[in-house]
Amino acid sequence: MGLLSDERWQVFLDATIGGDEELLSLREQAEEDDVPIIRRECEFFMNWLFGTIRPRRVLEIGTAIGYSSLYIWKVACRESCLITTIEMDEKRADQAEANFKKYGATEAISLLRGDATLLLADLKDQYDLIFLDAAKGQYITMLPDIKRLLTEGGVLLCDNILVENDTLRSRYALERRDRTIHKRMRQFLDEICRDKDLITDILPIGDGISVSTKCRTAASGSQS
Repeated sequence: MGLLSDERWQVFLDATIGGDEELLSLREQAEEDDVPIIRRECEFFMNWLFGTIRPRRVLEIGTAIGYSSLYIWKVACRESCLITTIEMDEKRADQAEANFKKYGATEAISLLRGDATLLLADLKDQYDLIFLDAAKGQYITMLPDIKRLLTEGGVLLCDNILVENDTLRSRYALERRDRTIHKRMRQFLDEICRDKDLITDILPIGDGISVSTKCRTAASGSQS
């Protein structure tokens, strides 16, 4: 995707912005084991975004082994937020809990095990930022609950919306097995871009991200 996919750009960012040395070994292990985690360029954007809006409560959908949870808590939020994160794969959830303990984050990060499409309906808390990085075909299914759980003025950040650029292609150019995800991701993007309750932008970072802000109502913005 242009400049952001250029290896020289990645080397430049690594050298200029750097990263967290303590989490580097966890990233390297995830990459070695072929565990999907946030890309470096997404990290850099998250570091700016979270540092700017300073969320107190964060909901993450898609924990994997806990790398992104730890990055959000330790780096992007400077250990000043509480995170609830959801993972349905038991083995990865076990690894995530072990990593939270290893990095001293057990009091800040709460892990929920199970299918997010079911668990979201039971959540009552409001979140300043929701990070969606789960099964791409389920983004559209989870959107109503996500909107309900997001505070007014809160931000929804979605990763991998381009699905390795398949989202940009005609569905007829894809294998039949990939067409359902393509259709649902297109529906999701259309929904968040047209939703009058959201202000959305789509950015060519990593495998594509979307950033949506939930509009404040006129009543909540008025002065008494």
